[in-house]
Amino acid sequence: MKSTVESVSPTKVRLIVEVPFEELKPSLDAAYQSIAQQIVVPGFRKGKVPPQVIDQRVGRGPVLEEAINDALPKLYSQAVQDNQVKAIGRPEVDVTEFNDKESLQFSAEVEVRPELTLPDLDGIEASVEDIAISDDEVDEQVEALRQRFGSLNPVERAVQDKDYITLDLSASKDGVKVEEAQATGLSYQVGSGQLLDGLDEAVLGLSAGESATFTTQLVGGELKGEDVQVDVTVTAVKEQELPEFDDDFAQTASEFDTAEELKADVRARLERGKRLEQAGDARDAVLEKILTLVDVPVPEGLLTDELAARRENLEQQLGYSGMTFAQFLETEEQTEEEFDEDLKKRSEDAIRAQFVLDMVAEQQELSVNDQELTEHIIRHAQRSGVSPDQFAQHAVEHNLVPSLVSEVVRGKALAHLVENAKVTDASGNVVELKTLQPDGTYADPAAEAEAAPAAEEEPVKA
Repeated sequence: MKSTVESVSPTKVRLIVEVPFEELKPSLDAAYQSIAQQIVVPGFRKGKVPPQVIDQRVGRGPVLEEAINDALPKLYSQAVQDNQVKAIGRPEVDVTEFNDKESLQFSAEVEVRPELTLPDLDGIEASVEDIAISDDEVDEQVEALRQRFGSLNPVERAVQDKDYITLDLSASKDGVKVEEAQATGLSYQVGSGQLLDGLDEAVLGLSAGESATFTTQLVGGELKGEDVQVDVTVTAVKEQELPEFDDDFAQTASEFDTAEELKADVRARLERGKRLEQAGDARDAVLEKILTLVDVPVPEGLLTDELAARRENLEQQLGYSGMTFAQFLETEEQTEEEFDEDLKKRSEDAIRAQFVLDMVAEQQELSVNDQELTEHIIRHAQRSGVSPDQFAQHAVEHNLVPSLVSEVVRGKALAHLVENAKVTDASGNVVELKTLQPDGTYADPAAEAEAAPAAEEEPVKA
């Protein structure tokens, strides 16, 4: 078999393949065997019909067609391998010449990873916002902690904002009860807005045993989005009593002896969280800067697939939340045209980033070991709400393991770029990222070096 490669564009090539007829013999034999299993010829057992009889009964043409259909994928794969083509997506194959007992010629156009020239990426400069912890943020966390240790006390008065109430709900449409919208003994905090639009206004001022009716729209079921009438009855009213934030509370709610120590720890935890957020911003800023330095053409087919996948994911999320696309656009304050343009830009940037990170990973000879892949699978499983074993089985059955390995490798490539970048905050301070730990603390470089394993684990082979 002979094959050559022609460049169609920076992201597409054309393979020209010529195959001697004798190399089609295995596929031709398989075609005869397959057709022999499908036809019944008097005097011959099923599956034992000779080729010459098949040619007479079925015709040589269908046999050749089946043989070529069987051979083309293998021949294409061999041509890709022989020419070291970094193919992505599905090829467009065209048989350009074929006559019985003569050579087969075909062409295959396929999108490829673009050839990139990366500049020296060490020391890339990027900037992020300062870390700032306000007193209001600390007070908000302290208040949340007080609420966790608060007590609910029954009161003999009308419902007020922030009260905790027990209520019964009954929805109806044109006087007919909506069976899936009946509930008793629900606990609810007034003002949280977590049940139905209009509920907070309806219960304010009611005392235990009193009822009200309001109109709202259901967020699920057959009548989703339609107006219904809801009867609500308050059966109990409680107010929350919060403990004083003092030394006694600190000793009860934490390992600290004083309220000031507890508040200092709250501030420190907020700072660690914001440090992690800043690290995420740094990764985005470094990658964004790199993409301005590298010309990365985007394959059209890959972009089409990426857009479709992102739209499908959005539709699923909107379906789960009970929100329409029009409502989503309204919350985002975007027109459909603006959304489409933004989605295309984000999809293009994601593809360009993948190509750059893949090349960095090749240059740095980055690999993935079993532990890293397992941790990545566990994170995916947690986000999907399934067990790691279930997610791993799904990944194997749907051939997703190579994709998961690529995700880990790209993450390591990005980490390499960020750790070797010069990232500063808005005040000009250098942002330390090399020793930042997953909990937002900094590791001791000396201790890290001592704890480093003597040898790397065997890499995972995708």
